[in-house]
Amino acid sequence: MAEKSDKLKSMSEAELNARHAEKMKKKKAARDKIIATKTREKGLVIVHTGKGKGKSTAAFGMVFRALGNGMKVGVVQFVKGKWQTGERVILEKLGDQVTMTAMGDGFTWETQDRQRDIDAARAAWERAKLMIMDDEHDMVLLDELNIVLRYDYLPVEEIIDVLQAKPEMKHVIITGRNAKDELMEFADLVTEMAMIRHPFRDGVKAQVGVEF
Repeated sequence: MAEKSDKLKSMSEAELNARHAEKMKKKKAARDKIIATKTREKGLVIVHTGKGKGKSTAAFGMVFRALGNGMKVGVVQFVKGKWQTGERVILEKLGDQVTMTAMGDGFTWETQDRQRDIDAARAAWERAKLMIMDDEHDMVLLDELNIVLRYDYLPVEEIIDVLQAKPEMKHVIITGRNAKDELMEFADLVTEMAMIRHPFRDGVKAQVGVEF
């Protein structure tokens, strides 16, 4: 390693640039070869979970990307029904391209009413099923569904049964901490957000434009 480092230090800028170009040429050829083998298209089941911030934020990023490509998107918020989030304000201005449904009454530790939470989760899921199974929406976001699954307000088996039967090209995104193992095993794409540092631990409250 030391010899390689010394060799690089002794090279001119022109030599370093030529070496880099050759290295990137080989890397591109290898990448192009891999990409050429990826020919399938399908609607994806995507799960964003973990203790870190950014699960819903990343999901809404996909939503806005889909909208920018002319796709129609459905959003069901299972928990944040009472929150006036920035995403909801923008999406509600986009007319028929978005179906926005905020069904939750808040986090379960806020409502402190288990049956009410179960009823709200069921109502949200019934609405979500219609969008998942229809031929109208290209993508459906089930925001914080993992939270209601964690408390067993809905059976994960039922969720997976519907996802198995969805239209082939329909994308479904599911967010929230503590995703069920069965759901992660079924999903096509799973991302776990890891918390490294969060300002809440230092006494900083949720910030407009960052948290909601």
